[in-house]
Amino acid sequence: MKTNKFVEELMNKSANELNEELVAAKKELFNLRFQNATNQLDNTSRIKEVRKNIARIQTVITEKANA
Repeated sequence: MKTNKFVEELMNKSANELNEELVAAKKELFNLRFQNATNQLDNTSRIKEVRKNIARIQTVITEKANA
């Protein structure tokens, strides 16, 4: 599955790389919301996908912090 591969890639990254990825995903989400508000967004399902990716990144960060 695509998500399993994404999570595996996240597990192999360092804390700094995960934080950089988190910031990039949040910026992307902001841009997608902005495009949606101005009716420029074609693929609205991308918002949901990015939100789930942010949650996955945060979960991996928490797991690494607790380990």
